[in-house]
Amino acid sequence: MVDFIAVINPATEALIKEIPIDDSAAVVEKVRQARIAQPKWAARSLTEKIEVIKTFKDLLIQQVDPLASIMTAETGKPISQSRNEIAATPPRIDFFIEQIEPVIAAQHLYQEPRNALPGTGQLEEIISYDPLGVIANISAWNYPYFVGTNVFIPALLTGNAVLYKPSEIATMTGLKITDLLHEAGVPEDIFVPVVGAGLTGAALLDQPIDGVFFTGSYETGKKIAIAAAPKLIKVQLELGGKDPAYVCDDVDAATAAASLADGAFYNNGQSCCAIERIYVHTDVYEPFLEAFLQTVKAFKLGKPTHPDTYLGPLSRKPQLAVLTQQVADAVEKGAKAHRGGQPVDRTGFYFAPMILTDVTHEMTVMKEESFGPVIGIQRVQDDDEAIALMNDTDYGLTAAVYASERERAVKILGKVSSGSAYWNCCDRVSPRLPWTGRNHSGIGSTLSKAGIRTFLQPRGWHLRKP
Repeated sequence: MVDFIAVINPATEALIKEIPIDDSAAVVEKVRQARIAQPKWAARSLTEKIEVIKTFKDLLIQQVDPLASIMTAETGKPISQSRNEIAATPPRIDFFIEQIEPVIAAQHLYQEPRNALPGTGQLEEIISYDPLGVIANISAWNYPYFVGTNVFIPALLTGNAVLYKPSEIATMTGLKITDLLHEAGVPEDIFVPVVGAGLTGAALLDQPIDGVFFTGSYETGKKIAIAAAPKLIKVQLELGGKDPAYVCDDVDAATAAASLADGAFYNNGQSCCAIERIYVHTDVYEPFLEAFLQTVKAFKLGKPTHPDTYLGPLSRKPQLAVLTQQVADAVEKGAKAHRGGQPVDRTGFYFAPMILTDVTHEMTVMKEESFGPVIGIQRVQDDDEAIALMNDTDYGLTAAVYASERERAVKILGKVSSGSAYWNCCDRVSPRLPWTGRNHSGIGSTLSKAGIRTFLQPRGWHLRKP
């Protein structure tokens, strides 16, 4: 009997499609075929591989609107934000294409003078780079194009075969990505979709793969690390965050509020780098809060297919209960609730944006990942208090400081444990910089040159002429 993924529209709760799940036997066969095909792909010239990826990029550009419609239907992401994600993906692909050749080029580190030692010839020392081989890419639903291409584009360019398991929340998008890659010229046994949820992912990890690259929650990432440990393979985990921001006393409160409101609520707060807690210096607390509330009040909640909708439904129904519990816990412990903060009385997985003040770190909303349109705002007396609270977390993905002086902001951020640091901005990802986390936010890096080299294994050469 074949099991299916039921793709549900989170805005209407209607069934869109049922997609067959890969059972264990199918996963075994897909990995076997990828293993056979990978050496031939690795042997193709870099020029050929680049041309294939360029074709894929062109197909994305040509099909932004239909691709965005698919993503919006199955994830509930507002259509304007779906278009933004797809349209912003080609520049990231360009970065990988531009950087791939110098990153994978062999490095000639040392050349000994000829006959430096009596009776010997000349010695050379070289580093070359080989692909890992066959990797598993267990991807995410919140930014399937960003998160996916960060992994599979450099993996393919470096000669790897990719077993790609899209999130069960974004399966249609994942399969469409697969179709476009195959249309562009990536062999079917080199980029292989694996369809399913947790059990399918576990079956994939059981196979003789050479690396696993996962984006998702800390809890799932920990299970993946444990499962992969006996294999001694490459494990890279891009996990969640409890991303803090600090608003200093010398900034324009309204400007900071507008930036941070967008950083907290874009994509319904369903981003690993979304702002999840804000600390505001007491001298600007009142004007900041007023401006923040007014900004959020202007965000339109509605059908994700409408071009002016800013807040659509949550992508996952169970998250409604998580957010409801966090809000209830905070209010019970003395927090003040502003605007909504409960499921909306309409069909779909809607949750009204919630701003909580008078919060403390005794409340789960300030300690545990929310991944939704809920934010806690806490008053602080000075920079030292802000630093202590920003570091009071198991996560370490991003941190932001809003301040007039760069020196002050850099000094504060230097004392906060995070993979990315922002001055007067937030929720931003650049292909030129490593995307990396600390502690429960993960291990390894995507993007930047490090995000290319992560798919390679070095080989040291000691070459002596006779």
